Amino acid sequence: MKPDMTDGLHLEAISIALNGRMLLSLSARVRPGEILTVMGPSGSGKSALLAALGGFLDPAFTASGRIRIDTDDLTSVAAEKRRFGMLFQDPLLFPHLSVGGNLLFGLTPSIVRRDQRRRMEQALADVELEGFFDRDPATLSGGQKARVALQRVMLSAPRLLLLDEPFSKLDSGLRQQTRNLIFSRAKSARLPVVLVTHDQADAEAAGGEILVIGEEAGR
Repeated sequence: MKPDMTDGLHLEAISIALNGRMLLSLSARVRPGEILTVMGPSGSGKSALLAALGGFLDPAFTASGRIRIDTDDLTSVAAEKRRFGMLFQDPLLFPHLSVGGNLLFGLTPSIVRRDQRRRMEQALADVELEGFFDRDPATLSGGQKARVALQRVMLSAPRLLLLDEPFSKLDSGLRQQTRNLIFSRAKSARLPVVLVTHDQADAEAAGGEILVIGEEAGR
């Protein structure tokens, strides 16, 4: 097989059903640095698709098809070995940890321990949060929490980024700013990204292929 045919994320005949009812059936390729947007109404299987890609789909669902990233078949690989990063509607920062402690939680083991504080300080400075290492997450704004969540994911060195409507609870100004930051960071890291959203503006800003599933697909 030619190298360019195994570059990025490949979703091959992915089907997901619940109680015998087919929710979605799709195939797609997401090249490094590109974003696949999946749109559809509530209950159409958008979040179930992300769960299937991450390897943590609830047993109540049935799924078939093949998931590949580069030359690796992830279809039967355990979630903790898939090396995916995921952002949700809520930042899900640990309230008992400082901002820096949250970043350290996501740190890849390859970082030498003596360099950890310096790396975390730099990661915060990269998203205009310089000096926030010891801050309590409860004191952060919604946009600041979103940036910490992004850096925590990126520090885990993922090979795939999954986005479950991470902008939906931000106001319009913060939404655009956070969207631009996440998309640009994923592009510079050459990560294939799968975004699920209800918002057409999110899909247009992503700039990649848009798949519409569920009832909206027939409109």
